Amino acid sequence: MTVVIAGAGPTGLATACGLRAAGVCVRVLDKAPGPAPTSRALGLQPRGAEVLDRLGALGDLPERSVRIAHVTTYVDGRPLARLPVGQPTKLVTRPGLLMSQAEVEARLRDRLAELGVEVEWGRELLGVRQGSDRVVLRLGDAEERADWLVGCDGAHSRVRKAAGIGFPGVPVVERFLLADVTARLPIPRDTVAVWLRGDAMLGAFPLPGENMWRLMAPAAAGSAADPMETLTKLLLHEAGIPGTAVREVLWTSTFRIHRRLASSYRQGRILLAGDAAHIHSPFGGQGMNTGLGDAENLAWKLALVASGRSGDGLLETYEAERKPIAREVLASTTAMTGVVLGQTTWARALRDHVFVPLLNRPAVQRRLWEKSSQLTLTYRKGPLGTGRQRPGSAPRPGDRVPDLACTRQDGTPTRLYEELRTGWAMLTPRAAPAAQGAVALRHLGVGGLTALTLPGSRQHSLLVRPDAHLAWHGTSSAALDRALARILGNGTMQ
Repeated sequence: MTVVIAGAGPTGLATACGLRAAGVCVRVLDKAPGPAPTSRALGLQPRGAEVLDRLGALGDLPERSVRIAHVTTYVDGRPLARLPVGQPTKLVTRPGLLMSQAEVEARLRDRLAELGVEVEWGRELLGVRQGSDRVVLRLGDAEERADWLVGCDGAHSRVRKAAGIGFPGVPVVERFLLADVTARLPIPRDTVAVWLRGDAMLGAFPLPGENMWRLMAPAAAGSAADPMETLTKLLLHEAGIPGTAVREVLWTSTFRIHRRLASSYRQGRILLAGDAAHIHSPFGGQGMNTGLGDAENLAWKLALVASGRSGDGLLETYEAERKPIAREVLASTTAMTGVVLGQTTWARALRDHVFVPLLNRPAVQRRLWEKSSQLTLTYRKGPLGTGRQRPGSAPRPGDRVPDLACTRQDGTPTRLYEELRTGWAMLTPRAAPAAQGAVALRHLGVGGLTALTLPGSRQHSLLVRPDAHLAWHGTSSAALDRALARILGNGTMQ
């Protein structure tokens, strides 16, 4: 079986890495002549870093990133809030990483090359048609066949359009300005600075590299000024920083912020992920991370279907688990944009006198950090979960499993996420019956499952999906057999 992925951005590359690690034949096509040298998304939330870690693609990105310690918010020129970020909590044990999207893509390409796949640049997908058992792709004057097609080709996705999938939504902000510059700004390099005044806003984000910064602001309604002209005026007016502080302009861009969600994530043998399925405001830094979550969720499911170990009903759980996440991200980022930009008098009053001051409260800071990390995400209410549970009760199927310390069968210490790079993990107590591992192997195959031993006095075994969410826990081999039969047979847990 061959899976073709259209789009060599973070989502497409991560999907390809997950599929190839599971032994699936993969091709990645992109119409661009080569990798994009410019940055779009700015960084990785802790969950995004976890995904790359499980894919074997994190590498030295943490060391090469900018570690952000604070976000300082100014209102009418006065510093009203200093929000610490990246502080370890019981849930969040790794920091967010501020870096160029281009760096993330480069590391994913390196990992994909290690797995034996190179991106096919300059390969524009001109048309698609599908039958019951294949997808036919029109590439230039030739037609090629694939068993599955995954559209990771962005907001203007040709795959989505070819599949006839709707993309309803509305614009949120008409025009936004970005510039990556080298500048000597009187701002600590571990700080993001945001200035708010009325309906004006300016953000300054440190980037890796000497004196490199990203400047970001909405354009005034009806303005056609050059992006740097607007940004340097805002620097002077809001921060008192003269335009001469900017030494070199590396890249500028303008874009519109939209809120859109695909009406479906699948049409036959065509699936969508990342910006092809959902787009939203960049406020909160959720975009690239949400796409990486799509990729990881889809890859292990499509790998099981492509290998013949699961019925394709399992693919229905991809949309069922991921679409509610996208819907929540769209709602939260849209609301945040409206408040931060002060699009109404009421919103400005709420922002200046309630929202910004609240950012100084430790309980609010912790809640915001844990929510934005995406580590609170659960699929418990989805078709592979088991519904609600009391706060503080044991993890249930659908919940995220942290990066547990465990041992391999030969006694070598290891970490769970390292072992998930090759598929599922079966974690059993030392006294667990061997029959549990045998049941999992029968369903998932020798190459798709790693057997691990849990430390301490735990009594329950854990079957962990490749995306680090719990598939099953318990002590009964018969219950495990039933659970896997339901997951792989029709994608439901009844």
